[in-house]
Amino acid sequence: MKEAKFSTKSIWAGERDQLAFGATQVPVVHSVSFGYDDMDEWYEVAVGNKPGHIYGRNTNPTVQAFEEKIRILEGAEAATSFSTGMAAISNTLSTLLAPGDRIVSIKDTYGGTNKIFTEFLPRQQVEVVLCDTGDHDVIEHEVAKGCKVLYLESPTNPTVKITDIKRMAEAGKMAGAVVVVDNTFATPVNQQPLELGADLVIHSATKYLGGHADALGGAVCGSQKLVDSIYHYREINGATLDPMAAYLLIRGMKTLKLRVEQQNRNAAAIAEYLQSFDMVEDVFYPGLKSHLHHDIAKHQMSGFGGMLSFSVKGGVAAVRDLLPKLKYANRAANLGSVETVVGPSRTTSHVECTPEERAAMGIPEGLIRYSAGIEDIDDLKQDLAQAFQALPAYAENK
Repeated sequence: MKEAKFSTKSIWAGERDQLAFGATQVPVVHSVSFGYDDMDEWYEVAVGNKPGHIYGRNTNPTVQAFEEKIRILEGAEAATSFSTGMAAISNTLSTLLAPGDRIVSIKDTYGGTNKIFTEFLPRQQVEVVLCDTGDHDVIEHEVAKGCKVLYLESPTNPTVKITDIKRMAEAGKMAGAVVVVDNTFATPVNQQPLELGADLVIHSATKYLGGHADALGGAVCGSQKLVDSIYHYREINGATLDPMAAYLLIRGMKTLKLRVEQQNRNAAAIAEYLQSFDMVEDVFYPGLKSHLHHDIAKHQMSGFGGMLSFSVKGGVAAVRDLLPKLKYANRAANLGSVETVVGPSRTTSHVECTPEERAAMGIPEGLIRYSAGIEDIDDLKQDLAQAFQALPAYAENK
C-alpha cells in the first residue's frame, strides 16, 4: 500500500495507539501520575526501557499523540512538545549551547527570539552573530568561521523574508553546526525544512497547527538523538504541554492542509489587492514577483503561506485609524487562525523591542502584519476597501 498523503496523515497520524474504550478520538488524559503494581515494570518504564508513562511533566498519552502527529507531518525521526512556541525555541537553544559557544542567525527573527539573541544568550557567554537576512554570502562566511548552531526563520515574522534553507544547511553541515529552522509561518504544508537539510524544525503550534486561537503549544522535530537531548532538558525544566492543549492542537491539525491552502490563496489575493491602494507604501509577500526572495521561495516552498505585511503612509497614526475600521479581522497578537488577524509589529511580533531596534531590523512603525483567515476572499477585499475609504487621508491621497 502506498504511503498516505498529507491530508490523510494529518487526520490519522499518531492517534490509533492512544484510542481507548472504542473511542474514535484521542482522549484527554488529565492524570498527573500513572500507577504500577509491578515494581520492576515501573522501573523499566521510568528509565525508558519500556513504553509507558510515569508522570505528567515527562510524558502523557494525549501529548504523545500530538507529538507523533507533527513528527510524521514533518517527516522526522522524533518530536517533542512544549507549553509554548517560545518554550520550544528557548529550550532548544539552551540544550544546544553552552558558555563559549557561537551561534549564527539572521536579524529578522521573531521579536521574542531576537531578545534571546540580544539579551539572554550574551549573559550566558554565548557569542551571537546576526546577519542581514537574505545575505547568503555573509551568512556562509560567518558560519565558516565556526559555530555550534545556525538558526533560521523562513519566512520571517513579520516582514516575510526568505532564506535559502538548502544552501544554508549545506554551509552549516560543513561547519559542524546544528541547523535549526523555525517553520511556524510556512507550516509542513508549504515547506519541509528537514528535506532541505535542516537538523531541527521548530513550531509555535499555537499558530497554524492549532489554527483556532484556543491552545498554546510548541514542538521540535528532528533526529532521535537531538530530540532526546532537548526532551531531557524540557522534562527537567518543566515547560510541559498541557494535555487539554494537546487535544485542541490535535483537533486543529486534522484540517491543517484545508485551512492552509485556503489561507495561501487568500493571502496571495490580498497581497495583490493591497498594491492598488495609494495609501499603501509597500507590500511584503513571498508569492509576489516583486518580493526580493521570490525565486528562492518558489524553489523551496510548495505554497507561499497565509502571512503578509504592508506599510501605510502616515505611519502609526494611519494604522491607528485604519485597523479599527476592519470588520472581518481580529486586532490581536496572534496569527494562523481561521479568522483574519491584523496588528502592527509594535504591539505584536516585536512589542519587546524599542522603536530604534525595530527600525534597525527594517520594521517601520507603520507596518501592519496581516494573517489571512479562511473567509471568502471577496468579503476580505471589500472590508479592506471600506476601511481605506473611511480614512480622511485616503481622499487626500486620491
